[in-house]
Amino acid sequence: MTEKISALNKKDTSWSGRFNEPVAELVKKYTASIGFDYRLAPYDIEGSIAHARMLSKQGIISAADFSAIETGLLEILAEINAGQFEWSLDLEDVHLNIEKRLTDKIGDAGKRLHTGRSRNDQVTTDVRLWLRATCQQVIAGLVNLQTSLLDLAEANFDTVMPGFTHLQVAQPVTFGHHLMAYYEMLKRDISRFEDCQKRLNMLPLGAAALAGTSYPIDRENVAASLSFSGVCENSLDAVSDRDFAIEFTFAASTVMMHLSRLSEELILWSSPRFAFIDIADRFCTGSSIMPQKKNPDVPELVRGKTGRVYGHLTSLLTLMKGQPLAYNKDNQEDKEPLFDTADTLLVTLEIYADMLRLPVVENGVVVKAGFTVNKENMRQAASEGFATATDLADYLVKKGMPFRDAHEAVALAVRYAVDQKVDLSDLPLAKLQEFAQEIGDDVYAVLTLDGSLNSRNHIGGTAPAQVKAAIARARKLIEK
Repeated sequence: MTEKISALNKKDTSWSGRFNEPVAELVKKYTASIGFDYRLAPYDIEGSIAHARMLSKQGIISAADFSAIETGLLEILAEINAGQFEWSLDLEDVHLNIEKRLTDKIGDAGKRLHTGRSRNDQVTTDVRLWLRATCQQVIAGLVNLQTSLLDLAEANFDTVMPGFTHLQVAQPVTFGHHLMAYYEMLKRDISRFEDCQKRLNMLPLGAAALAGTSYPIDRENVAASLSFSGVCENSLDAVSDRDFAIEFTFAASTVMMHLSRLSEELILWSSPRFAFIDIADRFCTGSSIMPQKKNPDVPELVRGKTGRVYGHLTSLLTLMKGQPLAYNKDNQEDKEPLFDTADTLLVTLEIYADMLRLPVVENGVVVKAGFTVNKENMRQAASEGFATATDLADYLVKKGMPFRDAHEAVALAVRYAVDQKVDLSDLPLAKLQEFAQEIGDDVYAVLTLDGSLNSRNHIGGTAPAQVKAAIARARKLIEK
């Protein structure tokens, strides 16, 4: 927070008339939220202008009062954007700070702004407005990361690598196909944030403290003015609901989980034992003692920050689990985990999209390092661990052998090859026929890595042609 927070010498709150003594300084610091909810200011002003416009339209306040309120609030927004607004700890939160400044600027008209509303419905309106905009930022960040993945996948649509199960070599796949798995995860993530937007885009303003208001307000008018899809239809639920915050944090946790999985792979692949990839230096650090080290700090931190976001989700769920209706002060604790979740997710998406970008090449010279793939190392790794054993079993099935018998025959062949320290493709035909007479000299085409890949030529398969088709479909979807 760049703006200065000051403390007033006098008692100056919206509720002080009920109390015989001022709030203790320690309590004031403990209960104030201005240190973090100041970031809601633009949305608080947007919502207040819409509320005041409705009050004027309904004849609850005069047109002159609305004009003064609107002008004053826009001037305050300019002060905030310029870093000239002085935030006060005594005024507790962003709402009272803005209202006090407005009253100082325009007099009694400012005191009429709060007619027909409470801070209870005001704050949840502000958070929903902020979160709606944040969802759009997250979706844009996800699409940006998808684009980096697609570019990298397209450059490696036929790059052979081992596919793993149990972290053991299983079958050959292409690196492009592997990357497209993460594209699909992010596609689902986008849909989760789109769904989150739909449910949070309901207006709580008008619920007042908990029971609604006796003023003849027009909630639908305010909803339309603020581009909400509708209004929250129960005042108790409107002020106490934080499902939208929990849902956003869950969706964010899922994105972070996906990126943590990819981070784990990048960390492994960048180690000398794999040497599949190289991450540009600007995303790595060295060691204070070992000069040869190049540590993949960004993927490691993404993996670590995933736990941080998980913690925020648990925090919000725990926050709400024991609250009776309606609003309780506990709900002030929703903002810090929510804000930090959004901040962590947005910067993670931005840095990840940059980290996965291809090198920038001009006139055959790399002018900006990027994510590079050691194709030969990947191919060599795929040739180890009998990755085409399943292809041999499928070959025997096509020759008429029952699959379970074919499985057993190939398992025996693999055991023999392990003992001889050779690959299946290195065994002579006569030796292979000892395990299954159905094997002919056409078997070696089946045992090649490229033959294995090309045989899986169906939608969702790892054949290079299918990877290219999947990338093309993905780019069309992104264009929409």
